[in-house]
Amino acid sequence: MSNGTKRQSKQNQEPKQGKKRSTKIKPPKQDEYFEDKRNLEDLWRETFPVGTEWDQLDSVYQYKWNFSNLENAFEEGGVLHGKRVYLFGCTEPQLVWFKDESKVVCIPVVVVVVSPFPPSDKIGINSVQRESEEIIPMTQMKMDWVPYIPLEDRESQVDRLKSQIFILSCTQRRAALKHLKLERVKKYEYCLPYFYQPFKEDELEQSTEVQIIFPAEPKPIFCEFDWELDELEEFTDKLIQEEELSEDQKDTFKEFVKEKVREAKKANREARESRRKAIAEMSVETKAAFETMRFYKFYPMQSPDAPDVSNVKSPFINRYYGKAHEVL
Repeated sequence: MSNGTKRQSKQNQEPKQGKKRSTKIKPPKQDEYFEDKRNLEDLWRETFPVGTEWDQLDSVYQYKWNFSNLENAFEEGGVLHGKRVYLFGCTEPQLVWFKDESKVVCIPVVVVVVSPFPPSDKIGINSVQRESEEIIPMTQMKMDWVPYIPLEDRESQVDRLKSQIFILSCTQRRAALKHLKLERVKKYEYCLPYFYQPFKEDELEQSTEVQIIFPAEPKPIFCEFDWELDELEEFTDKLIQEEELSEDQKDTFKEFVKEKVREAKKANREARESRRKAIAEMSVETKAAFETMRFYKFYPMQSPDAPDVSNVKSPFINRYYGKAHEVL
């Protein structure tokens, strides 16, 4: 067959039919709905929950706590609107009900200090196991006040922002805890910001009690002696009657108590003198700042996603800053 015949044969073939296009109409794709994030939505989460055990931190965030009351406080008309503030977190273990079940929950709490300058650069470490309170710089515990950047400003250059909100931050990495001594790790559980209030006499200055740890045999004696309410002779005789102290240790014990009382009285005098000196050397602006300093304590709002804590709110915070001006 010639080439022409081959070409003619190809031309006489029926053209191939193309694939039929589907006429099925896809339903319009529904718009996905994402709830807008609020400007201060993560403020409570960013504040370090100082004094919380490390192994309890994850449990603090297992619920969707609602701190809209804290956010609203910064709006116009709120107690924190336009003010310079310093925030730190803490937790309060409480027995609460949630979804028909009673359980102990670490409730997150945010404390807000209204102040024109950082209210403290020190941490107080105290517990029933410790013989004495320890006041140390925050930096020793890798803590410091840092600016909080609201969500709407996070695309801006941080150094150009004039933040009015500062939060207590801790740079200690949890992964590194296993390399620290146990005593160092336990310190974090007993931390609270130490607030020096020169116009308020400290509880230790007012106290007339001393903690006695007398190295007796066969076991040490732990007790409290009040130099205004207790009479030393009677106090000692009672310990002997209760067989806590032996008769031959009586005089040694009395001298030990007297020395502890002298040390406590001296410490109280020095504390009062230091406070009076600080007030005398204080500028007018600093005095005004201390006098107008305010503390606010925020609990989570009631919501279906977290336990109701309305019945466990406590008006007192701790001995360093006394009673909050308002509990919200």
